[in-house]
Amino acid sequence: MTLAISDLGSPIQHGGNLAMARALFPWAPEPWIDLSTGINPHSYPHTPIPGNVFARLPEPSSLERLKTVAAEAYQAPSPSHIAAGPGTQILLPIIAELVAADGKAAILSPTYAEHARAAAMAGFQVLETDDLDHLSTASLAVIVNPNNPTGRIVSTDDILALAKIMAAKGGLLVVDEAFMDVSEAQSVAGDVGDGGLIVLRSFGKFYGMAGLRLGFAIGDPKITARIDERLGPWAVSGPALHVASEALADGEWQAAMRLKLSTDAARLDAALSAAGIPVFGGTSLFRFIHDRRAQGLFHNLGEHGIMTRRFSERPDDLRLGLPDKKDWTRLEAALGRF
Repeated sequence: MTLAISDLGSPIQHGGNLAMARALFPWAPEPWIDLSTGINPHSYPHTPIPGNVFARLPEPSSLERLKTVAAEAYQAPSPSHIAAGPGTQILLPIIAELVAADGKAAILSPTYAEHARAAAMAGFQVLETDDLDHLSTASLAVIVNPNNPTGRIVSTDDILALAKIMAAKGGLLVVDEAFMDVSEAQSVAGDVGDGGLIVLRSFGKFYGMAGLRLGFAIGDPKITARIDERLGPWAVSGPALHVASEALADGEWQAAMRLKLSTDAARLDAALSAAGIPVFGGTSLFRFIHDRRAQGLFHNLGEHGIMTRRFSERPDDLRLGLPDKKDWTRLEAALGRF
């Protein structure tokens, strides 16, 4: 399926829009339970942020310290292979501009819609395809691994083989590992030194701090230097530097949280199964449903003040994130009445 630039004129719908939920279900009980994103409901318990972090511009040394910690956490070859920005969303169009837009961008789909938008805005003809082999025909290729929203995993061997093809022709493979923190898949961040490959990592999802706005691009130092130059100084806020430098180094919390999320995901699966809804895929941060009753479930939960993520172009698909501890009873009761 080819996606023309004209197809991107209207805003892309994402999760997290409670105003839209209230408009759709004006009589739903408050407060809303927002399950429309794949953000961890258990935020990282960082130490207090010093007041001077808000009062001063971020120090370059603090950014370098963050890159060092991130390189170790993500197993990147070195800190120079890391570029940090205010969320991976900001990095998408910058990365698309790294490749001459004289041909085609191919995106393994269905997936996160902003990749197609960024490529189209950079001047590419965008092909959204479910065939991995089609990606090698493009000069810019994109794989979200594990995929959002389906949870599909592409093997490391397939990714590295494609990266080799892209490097040989001066192209670029972008692998978005936004949910890799909770995946059984293997990251390819350590393989970016061979060229033709750039890996994205999102901080806010696993650490439950999406509002902090922090993301990383991992690639050849020549590429990350260009990204840094394009971002300019102070791209990462002082509070983000403080929190992320702690969180990325806290292996004990990370291990405990992966276990917690796995347990929570199993509980959500059981609640959906009791309601007669099979889980089609996902990760331990979100569950993916592909079922003819998806729209009915969306409306049923919406009427109970529970927001989920539906997809207008794929009415049989629905994504549910995890509830906070206090919201489980209400969610399970609503599912029991479906």
